[in-house]
Amino acid sequence: MSTMNCELLATCSAMGYLEGDNYHKEPDCLESIKDLIRYLRHEDETRDIRQQLGATQILQKDLLPIIAQYPQEKMLYEAVIRLLVNLTQPALLCFGKIPANPTARHHFLQVDSYLQGYKEAFANEKVFGILSEKLYDLLQLDWEQRQEEDNLLIERILLLLRNILHVPSDPEEEKNIDDDASVHDKVLWAMHMSGMGDLIKFLAASQEEQQWAMHILEIISLMFRNQNPEQLASTGQIKTKQEKETESRELEILMQRELAAKKKRTFERGSRHSRFGGTYLIQGLKSIADRDVVSHMGVHKFKNYTHDCGKQVGKVRKRNQAAVEMESKRRSALNVRLFLKEFCVDFLENCYNRLMYVVKDNLIREKAQQHDETYYLWAMPFFMKFNRVYRFRPELVSETVSIRVFHFVERNVTNYYEMMLTDKAAASSWSRRMHLALKAYQELLSTLNEIDHSKDGNLRESARVIKCNIFYVMEFRELFLMLFRKFDASKQPKSFLKDLVETTHLFIRMIEKFCKGKTNLFVQRKKLKKKKRKSKQSASASSDKSQEELEEIWKAALEQLGRCAEGQELLPEDLVPFDAASEIPVEEQRAEAMIRIQDAMLASKTAEALVLLRAAREVWPEDDVFGSSNILLTEESELLKQILFANLPRQPAVEVEETEEFRDEEIEEEETESVRVTESEFNLFDYLKRFANAGVVKPYVLLLKDYRQNDAHTNHCIVKMLYRVAYDLKMDTLLYQLSVFHVFSHILEDPAAGAYQELVKFSKYVLSRFFTLAASNSKAFVELLFWKNIANIREMTEGYRTDEESGPNHRIPSWSPEEEQELETLYLQFKEEDGGKDVIDNIMEHIKNETRTRKQIAVKLVQLNLVDSIKDLKRVKKGTKIVLWREEQEMELETLFVEFRASDDVLGDIMRKITYKRTRARIIDKLISMGLVSDRKELYKKRRKLAKGERQEEEDSADDMGSGPSQGPSEDEDEDELDEDDGSVDERAEDSAKSTPRYATKGQIGMREPDPAIPLLCCQLQQQGLRGPLLWLQNCLNRTADKREDDGTLIAVPLVPFSEENEDAMDNEVFQKLLKKVGIRPPADEQESFWRISANLSGVQLRKIASVIALQDGDGERGTAQDSNISVSAGHKSEALRALIMARERHAAATKAGGDAKPEVRGRDAPESPSGSDDDTKSNNEKTKHKQMLKRSRVFDSDDDMEDRVEDTPNVEATEGSEPNSETSDSDTAHRVIKRCRRAIEDDDDDDDDDDIDQL
Repeated sequence: MSTMNCELLATCSAMGYLEGDNYHKEPDCLESIKDLIRYLRHEDETRDIRQQLGATQILQKDLLPIIAQYPQEKMLYEAVIRLLVNLTQPALLCFGKIPANPTARHHFLQVDSYLQGYKEAFANEKVFGILSEKLYDLLQLDWEQRQEEDNLLIERILLLLRNILHVPSDPEEEKNIDDDASVHDKVLWAMHMSGMGDLIKFLAASQEEQQWAMHILEIISLMFRNQNPEQLASTGQIKTKQEKETESRELEILMQRELAAKKKRTFERGSRHSRFGGTYLIQGLKSIADRDVVSHMGVHKFKNYTHDCGKQVGKVRKRNQAAVEMESKRRSALNVRLFLKEFCVDFLENCYNRLMYVVKDNLIREKAQQHDETYYLWAMPFFMKFNRVYRFRPELVSETVSIRVFHFVERNVTNYYEMMLTDKAAASSWSRRMHLALKAYQELLSTLNEIDHSKDGNLRESARVIKCNIFYVMEFRELFLMLFRKFDASKQPKSFLKDLVETTHLFIRMIEKFCKGKTNLFVQRKKLKKKKRKSKQSASASSDKSQEELEEIWKAALEQLGRCAEGQELLPEDLVPFDAASEIPVEEQRAEAMIRIQDAMLASKTAEALVLLRAAREVWPEDDVFGSSNILLTEESELLKQILFANLPRQPAVEVEETEEFRDEEIEEEETESVRVTESEFNLFDYLKRFANAGVVKPYVLLLKDYRQNDAHTNHCIVKMLYRVAYDLKMDTLLYQLSVFHVFSHILEDPAAGAYQELVKFSKYVLSRFFTLAASNSKAFVELLFWKNIANIREMTEGYRTDEESGPNHRIPSWSPEEEQELETLYLQFKEEDGGKDVIDNIMEHIKNETRTRKQIAVKLVQLNLVDSIKDLKRVKKGTKIVLWREEQEMELETLFVEFRASDDVLGDIMRKITYKRTRARIIDKLISMGLVSDRKELYKKRRKLAKGERQEEEDSADDMGSGPSQGPSEDEDEDELDEDDGSVDERAEDSAKSTPRYATKGQIGMREPDPAIPLLCCQLQQQGLRGPLLWLQNCLNRTADKREDDGTLIAVPLVPFSEENEDAMDNEVFQKLLKKVGIRPPADEQESFWRISANLSGVQLRKIASVIALQDGDGERGTAQDSNISVSAGHKSEALRALIMARERHAAATKAGGDAKPEVRGRDAPESPSGSDDDTKSNNEKTKHKQMLKRSRVFDSDDDMEDRVEDTPNVEATEGSEPNSETSDSDTAHRVIKRCRRAIEDDDDDDDDDDIDQL
């Protein structure tokens, strides 16, 4: 260590010396600075080098004078900046965390004290002026001129500024009061005077400098540390009437308490000395010896007597101590506040939306460092609150008022909450982050509420849409209940609880106002579907009946079968032999179908049993379990008889005991759990009932204890919630608790109780209700010692239950010594087995008393000391443990879905082929979340009604007739839908109204002809001068058709207008009517902005529709060269030419393919003309002109078209050498001609590269 000290001293001396205000550097100054950087790189865990340099004040005496006097020496300047960044690193970053070891903590505090000295040295306008000038010169360089060293220097200057602002203040050392300038204020004022604030605003607003967005946001957050946005917004303004009333009320409260204390001291002294100074007894107050207490104090002190007097206050463990408030608010000097206010106004007007967008994008794309989202969560409430209090302008904060931002904040709150519970060592840090996210959520709601009161109708409608989405999603409503129930005062400070109470009050008030005057509000609910465990398999129901009874049933069944054969009795319809909504695969439901047939026979429903038998035969044709496909009626009768007399195993569910012990049981009685999302009508009363819980009321009471320190709004929020519980919900019994009454006592005895009229009134109401109840229930005073649940409240108000009144279900059956011995033997026998069942399952199968429940057995095992805890006996959940989906797994699932989407059993095929096995429920949920399907019913196994040959013949005949499924669903499909969904017509109509899936199956694609009204609408639009948008629409349809035929995927493609003319056309009523006729649907909801080409339209249909639009291009002018001179805007020229040429080629190819003669296939060296004619006498001028048109259209083609041409080249070559098939459809022939023409265009382009493409 001594050697290192000598080296450090020599290195520092070699840098130079300070003489007055001038610094004289030595020749080895640059090398000495590099040596110091090298020393800092190799310091030990105590940061000894950093401490020694801080003790010598090298920053104040050497480094700052060097950059002040030698800014023109580039190498020296960059080295000094690099050393300054290293020296000013936060102590927390150097040590990793605040050390717990006293020695290490001493080193930590020592480094922190040196940093505070550095910060005071930087409160110099000259230093910040030099830094600002250097930063300004670097930002003046263009990106082409800026070198890597320049970017590195910019980043180091920003990091140096971040480090200086990050240094915490020392209030005890500074001893400043409000409106006094602290060290932090001096640094901010130096930044303002040097122009550094303007450079920060430029970096925040510039699009070219967005790479520094995270640094800028961090610097801004440190600038406004300990500032209150409300105080900044009101700086320099006259106090409002409300603020004056608040201050007067606070002064009045202080005066009343002071007068009460003075009066109390006067009564204690008395007017003269009391002659009675002896000892006396206090009657009614018992001592330890069960006699009256002997008092040795004056009479005037009797009122304050308590048994706790003189006792030593016990120490509270550190883990049980209340969390310390980390944030401290102070009022800076007036000039600093005015500068910060001006900065906020300029930042909101010019920088806020841009910067927050870039930061949010970096966070989503994970370009930022860990926990950088906390700066985003800080900036959002601070500037939104400033904007709301100063001059509310919603457009200034529009970037952070959306559903996505609400979801982002809610997701972070939930994540921080979960990490606080799991990472207990850093629970306080996670708690502070969660507090930031909660304040962001609170300000989002406040801003949304302010927008809802705006005079602008558009703003109110936008707020209504956002509120609909917030109230609909269940997570937004459950967030507050979750935070209240898991509130921990040892990890979360009172300020967090205060913000949570106020945010909850605002949310309930908003949803209450939203529901007022509305008949219904539908919200999302998630229900946990639980499958109860099954008991041992019991014998079939047929075994309960004798052989004679079964014979009589069969005779009656034969008569019914005869009537069915003669047609006298109709067979029921729409019977499905399997449960389509069950999680059990259809293949595994065959035994259940057999049981249903037997039950129908036993219930004398022979016709129903016959229909179920035939339906099961079609679903499970393998092995002829339900008979062969060509079975006769007599054979069916014999098969029904065998099923009737068979002894089929059944699995009845165990009856659940509805007792309190069962409901509180921790052992899980479910084998599988799945979340089911449903919609239901929102009931505000039911929502408020969930707050009537001791876990929610306790935090409210804890905050109510500090009613003197709380502001009026916080006390109002507390009383309002307790009032809802006590009066609206009639649950005042929940507040009958001694700690609550103790708070009420303090409120009623407060000398300034007149300022808390709301609290006083509520306290008197609850106390009066309690004494009314105590008059009829003498045990009510004992109940004050405990918090109560719903059952306790019912007992207090309605009377306590006895064992006789509770009934036999509430009495726990006793265990005999023989049963205990049997239980111990079974436990020792099965505890080491590693089968599919756990210990209690095996015990329940072998125990003699089958009425024993799982809970009773578990409790008895604990009582016999065979297991330590009942938690050790939890059943391990069955199923896969794979929860997360990686990117390659999602791609595999999407590939398998595209491959099997036309299959009869899509889900079954996917489960057989997928690499990572998962349950059916998880695969279905993933397919829905990826947008591949919109409803789980699309994945049900389809039922076939016709034999394979008959169905193929029917499909062939339908193809020959040119009709398809789009003309209307077939009877078989109707029956399939009825089999899959046994719901009402309204439910099917609701399902059909849902948005189309991302991929449409082949069965959904129709072959309908274009609407005959399309040509009339096109003519009408041409008369209105909308010829350009028509050609743009035609080109979009052709592009989509090409993509769907090449990729094989059917996706709803948005129709995005890029030009102003197309945007105007999208607002035209006639054009919108044409879009609907074509098959383009409007936006489905507020989350969609563009019209979309339906996924139900195939490529052939899209080409037919495009050709109908192309035929309206001018009947007499088709085929002439004048079409290229159509007067359209420059933005449509390329699209118009390409669409026109492709339409003519398809029309000519279709006409030619429709003739008797076979189409002539041209070679590669003889490309076809645009019109598709085979006339060899065509003039060279026309050919040249056509070639130029083709080239011009290709030049304006997009990269996608070029890729399509390259991909189509092998297909064209394959078709050039062979004649087309006579069975090929017109559309296929036209498509080949188009591909051939594209290949010809490429060849022509190779020959005439130097032609002028603009001569058209």
